[in-house]
Amino acid sequence: VKYTSSVQLATSMLVGTVMRKIKSRTWKKQRYFKLQDDCMTIWYKSKKAGKPHSTFSVTDVEAIREGHQSEVLLSIADEFPADRCFTLVFRGRRANLDLVAESADEAQSWIRGMRKLIENLENMGEREKLDQWIGDWFRKADKNNDGRMNFKEVQDLLKMMNVDMNEATVCSLLFSQMADKSQSGTLEDDEFVLFYKMLTQRDDVLRVFQEYSVDGQKLSQSDLEDFLREEQLEGDDIQQHAKELIERYEPSDAAKLLNAMTFDGFLMYLGSAEGSIFNPQRRGIFQDMSQPLCHYFISSSHNTYLMEDQLRGHSSVEGYIRALCRGCRCVEVDCWDGANGEPIVYHGHTFTSKILFKDVVNAVGNYAFKVSEYPVILSIENHCSVEQQRVMAQHLNHILGDKLLKSTLDGKAPIGLPSPEDLKGKILLKAKKIGGLEESFNGMVEDSLTGEFSDEDEVTEIDEDNLHRESVRRRVRVVSYLFYLLSSCFQRSKQRLSKELSDCVVYCKSVHFSSFKHSRIHSKFYEVASFTESKARKHLREAGAEFVHHNSRQLTRVYPSGFRTDSSNFNPQEMWNAGCQIVALNYQTAGEGMDLNDGLFSQNGNCGYVLKPSFMKEAEKRFDPETPQKRDGYQPVVLTIQVISGQQLPKVNIKEDSIVDPLVRVEIHGVPMDQAKQETRYIENNGFNPVWYDTLRFTIHTPELAMVRFVVEDYDKTSKNDFVGQYTLSLSCMQQGYRHIHLLSKDGTSIPPSSLFVHIRITDLE
Repeated sequence: VKYTSSVQLATSMLVGTVMRKIKSRTWKKQRYFKLQDDCMTIWYKSKKAGKPHSTFSVTDVEAIREGHQSEVLLSIADEFPADRCFTLVFRGRRANLDLVAESADEAQSWIRGMRKLIENLENMGEREKLDQWIGDWFRKADKNNDGRMNFKEVQDLLKMMNVDMNEATVCSLLFSQMADKSQSGTLEDDEFVLFYKMLTQRDDVLRVFQEYSVDGQKLSQSDLEDFLREEQLEGDDIQQHAKELIERYEPSDAAKLLNAMTFDGFLMYLGSAEGSIFNPQRRGIFQDMSQPLCHYFISSSHNTYLMEDQLRGHSSVEGYIRALCRGCRCVEVDCWDGANGEPIVYHGHTFTSKILFKDVVNAVGNYAFKVSEYPVILSIENHCSVEQQRVMAQHLNHILGDKLLKSTLDGKAPIGLPSPEDLKGKILLKAKKIGGLEESFNGMVEDSLTGEFSDEDEVTEIDEDNLHRESVRRRVRVVSYLFYLLSSCFQRSKQRLSKELSDCVVYCKSVHFSSFKHSRIHSKFYEVASFTESKARKHLREAGAEFVHHNSRQLTRVYPSGFRTDSSNFNPQEMWNAGCQIVALNYQTAGEGMDLNDGLFSQNGNCGYVLKPSFMKEAEKRFDPETPQKRDGYQPVVLTIQVISGQQLPKVNIKEDSIVDPLVRVEIHGVPMDQAKQETRYIENNGFNPVWYDTLRFTIHTPELAMVRFVVEDYDKTSKNDFVGQYTLSLSCMQQGYRHIHLLSKDGTSIPPSSLFVHIRITDLE
């Protein structure tokens, strides 16, 4: 067993343990859990004979929560003590696994053991990860568990690995003296490693290596410096950086003594984070965080409590935990009167399940600052009576304590929005407020006030074009919800606000939007207007420059149309083009919208705040996304991408004989003039090491706003292509030169070692 310390800690995991798997108060079943000998796979099955077993990889587990830290385990807290309970949280959108051990000691053994295994994985070097991956394939292919692979097993393995190879080629590889050194007609573990290396030989990288190597065998430090300068376009202390790369990635001690890099070291460097397309210097917080809140794009979630669709979906505090742990900084809470005087959260007038407001506040309090210390905005949609609003205020104050921002930072009437830096560790309420901030300082606020619902209540805007497009079947399914939406358009309810809840609103007062002219004259910096996607598009078309100007002074929230009952997402880029800060998406739904959101916010420490370009922050600049060529400092660029090759792409079809026919599509998302997409050819029957050498060129007029999305698909001439993997990032975060793109799944989780190898150039348009 590879990791001795892990094994010592997790002996009981290797032996196996009976634990209860909990799905609800009524579904509690015993399962036998065991860590496999690879120290990477957890195997479990029912105690009943004949029942199939299940497995998951330690790499799939993102975190372990101890005690009653899930809704399911809280629901059985009276039956099982906290010290026997724990939750495995998986990456992406996979459901959690809630477990109850037979004793507190057994629970701790699994908790500590799992954490140690995860820690080992995180500390693995590139070479160790590769060895681990090769070992996984060997174990999958060795069906009879005899520690060696015969001809049939090798053939099956190649299909699993997306390799289409005829029998003669398999034979020549398998029985070559290079691989089958023992001449036994089978491959043992060391021989399999050689066989794998023969399969994965990187001729594309070798070409680059030999172009810069004087002797064709190694890169001297001088050769490496030339490569870094001429291809990777590095300018800062190249001599020192070349030394560091040799020290970090060169596996041969003999080469290190010569200050040289072998081909293996060169390959390790190009496959590392430093050799990836994403600039490592932009991973951490590198932006100025001391500007007003309205100068940042803010990672934001819509109807955060929903785990599924908008009509019948399950509501859960897990939605808040997952969003916050992904760096989301604005979450939404729809509040309604509940039983026993306790406010509830759900999607009103639908069949979605209900959760307690106080449980939501608890989750936000516990997880708000786990991954980012910058402020969280609680966007409240308030449908509660005055009495239950007071209960809401009590919960907010009691549970959040000092984290809840209750007054201006210096105790004086402010003249502008504070910065994320000023608001570190604070939770802000966005909701309706009695009067304004000014009244708060002169004591003129009444105990309660009657006001109108504002557009932020998400029920007053109907997109007629969408209404006509709805199919009859779909209309029948959502008729009651649409009736509610339509009736809200024709009559605005009056609502009384409690002073206690109103006092919790400081810098984010929800208001109804009249017009840009009205806002320019009358609006206050702390007022926040909300728009449906369709209304935001209309403003963008009719008055783009005005919209950008408005957003240079105050916050704007945009949310999905009420007709997106399937929880689909709009493209957030068009809203970022207008400088809208709070672009709320359905985090539970994977796809292009969330890929762009994850791509934008993966920079700047994944802190949930990204600084807008300077021409969108300065009120005197008149940027119109429809006519970017008219702005000061206009300098378009040409992005040239040579898509060279792909490595170990995942299978997308469960049929054993199916091999991927991959193509790569590059999409540019930005201002309307920049929207573009181009594709490579498709490569038939090769998902293992396809080679393209196809060049794609794009002219980009507003590079500061451009996002680049790489999508790999399995070509199908008779039906829609299947998704294989994607990677999305801001153009400003791209490194030039020869780079690997480490692909992500539909869920946004990594799928190592799947990657693309590309060459990037960004030049000014002459």
